[in-house]
Amino acid sequence: MDFDYDLFVIGGGSGGVRAARLTAQDGHKVALAEESRMGGTCVIRGCVPKKLMVFASEYPEAIGYARDYGWDAKVGDFDWSAFSGHMRSELDRLEGIYETNAQKAGVKIYHGRATVEDAHTVKLGNGQTRTAKHILIAAGGHPVRPDMKGGDLGMVSDDVFNLEALPRKLLIVGGGYIGCEMAGIFNGLGVETSMMIRGAQILRGFDEEARGHIADCMGRRGVTIHTGCAPVEIEKRGDRIWVKGSSGHQDEFDDILWATGRKPNTQGLIAEGVGVKLDRRGAICVDDYSRTDVPSIHAIGDVTGRVELTPVAIREGIAFHETVFRGNKTPVDHELIPTAVFTQPEMGTVGLSEEAACEQEPTLVYATAFRPMQQAFAGGEERVLFKMLVSKETDRVLGVHIVGPGAGEMIQFVGVALKMGATKADFDRTCAVHPTMAEELVTMKEPVRVLD
Repeated sequence: MDFDYDLFVIGGGSGGVRAARLTAQDGHKVALAEESRMGGTCVIRGCVPKKLMVFASEYPEAIGYARDYGWDAKVGDFDWSAFSGHMRSELDRLEGIYETNAQKAGVKIYHGRATVEDAHTVKLGNGQTRTAKHILIAAGGHPVRPDMKGGDLGMVSDDVFNLEALPRKLLIVGGGYIGCEMAGIFNGLGVETSMMIRGAQILRGFDEEARGHIADCMGRRGVTIHTGCAPVEIEKRGDRIWVKGSSGHQDEFDDILWATGRKPNTQGLIAEGVGVKLDRRGAICVDDYSRTDVPSIHAIGDVTGRVELTPVAIREGIAFHETVFRGNKTPVDHELIPTAVFTQPEMGTVGLSEEAACEQEPTLVYATAFRPMQQAFAGGEERVLFKMLVSKETDRVLGVHIVGPGAGEMIQFVGVALKMGATKADFDRTCAVHPTMAEELVTMKEPVRVLD
């Protein structure tokens, strides 16, 4: 059977574009459909604009330190319109790069929605169809609003980057990494920021000690965190939004940000009878090679609900290309993925948490907390946290958690060491770089506790 394309990709985010480019560069005929903007969540409404906002929000603290170091500096008013205009221009630039690079590789781009009609047919938004030997679904995910009265009064993370003006007082609902990152951003930009979270602590699933350390720092920086509390009543009262929480706490806000989870973009994406299975969250079920139950259809990235990180989606796209178009069967590797959470202070983490390590095997816990030199000189009280979990039996490092400035940069290279199977002895015999915070990774000599 002759097909219009060797590969048709649905979704123009990082993973889909990488797979499309690699396949086209190998001489195959490739098309890609994107219903929104090239670059996907990460570039347009996620990682990139968020990190730019993190940078912007950190300047008041940096300027404060500058004064302590002898500079005649002061924090003036923040001009959101000037910053946001520049940010949107940068996103436009990056979007153009994504599209240009894909086209240079030979990828045909369709701007509009595409759906899967059968094992080899894609239907475009204009009603036309295209056939392909292989279909790759990389449609990503989206933030969700709770289905409750007044839920529509709040915004989601996608909306943050299009705000016309900053709210004076903001409630963030949800204590995951998105909610906590946004809390640090808005607080740093001068917005009175509160959070409501159902659980007893923020950042569920991360190391208990690390997330507690971050919560304490956030509180001292001015973020109010209401734990064991979720909105039960929401009303519009004049120009403000009144919210009552399940703990009884109530207050009025200028805006609400729902950071209560994301869902895969699969609604209406795949026609009935195609045979692609979805799990109960709506994520596409795939095997270790990103294959669905339909041999010609694969899926990567957030739409599969596996590890929802941009670099992971890119790796999955590369593995798909190697497996399907180069005949080099490459399973997706989801082990020991280094991760940065851009809270304030930020966290870098790789491997097991203390709780998970303890469940797995007897573990030695090495940890230290201290005031870093730059902040200590300026009279700052905030402490950084370094933590290493080591197998008592094999001496292999099971996990590392860093909370403090530059944690994301440090954890990248710690991830390389752990991927290579580094032991505590490997760290110990590595000479320290002094004076740095990172030297603590190779100078922690005695465990603070032993978990048998």
